[in-house]
Amino acid sequence: MANRLTIAIDGPGSSGKGTIARRVAKDLGFQYIDTGAMYRSVALVASRRGVSWEDAEALGELTRGLRFEFAFSGDALTVSVDGEDVSTAIRTPEVGRGASDVSTHGPVRTSLVAVQQQLGARGGVVMDGRDIGTVVLPDAQLKVFLDANLDERARRRHRELLEKGGDASFDAIRQALAERDHQDRTRAISPLAAAEDAVVLDSTDLTIEGAAAVVLSLAQDRTS
Repeated sequence: MANRLTIAIDGPGSSGKGTIARRVAKDLGFQYIDTGAMYRSVALVASRRGVSWEDAEALGELTRGLRFEFAFSGDALTVSVDGEDVSTAIRTPEVGRGASDVSTHGPVRTSLVAVQQQLGARGGVVMDGRDIGTVVLPDAQLKVFLDANLDERARRRHRELLEKGGDASFDAIRQALAERDHQDRTRAISPLAAAEDAVVLDSTDLTIEGAAAVVLSLAQDRTS
């Protein structure tokens, strides 16, 4: 059971779910799947190719042709699309808004969810996103909904962008997160919500190490 456990971690942007999911996956020796990066990648590629974020059918066709790869480089996750490293390019506020837009379209979600479910079916997986426990992996043995207040999430995203050489104001990032929160929670298809059987964890006052330790403890409980 231990090496087949499936862990679903959901939450809003910059709640820490990605960083925590990566740490948990590495500690357990599991595969890590960043589903948010997949939607961000669709938005980025669409923008580059001149495909509107509102064109559901064109976006669905584009998504079906993309090849995603995830690989660890030390503690950092490299996200590649069709062989190109897009790890930094997909983390801008603009691409974040695009990801929220493209994620509302059925053809995009259908394509990506199918890939995600295939990856999760093998077990030994930590997957994070916004609808993992509710839609993608409803039978996951451990579901965690990770949250944090808006100001703290904006500080985290601002710090992350600065460390990667980006340039965006705290206020602009906070506004972008607030807008995405609203769109994600109110969209008609797979809105952001905690699964009924999820453990809700507020990471506002927790370090990454502290939050990861909580999730690891929950995982150990599921396998004992």
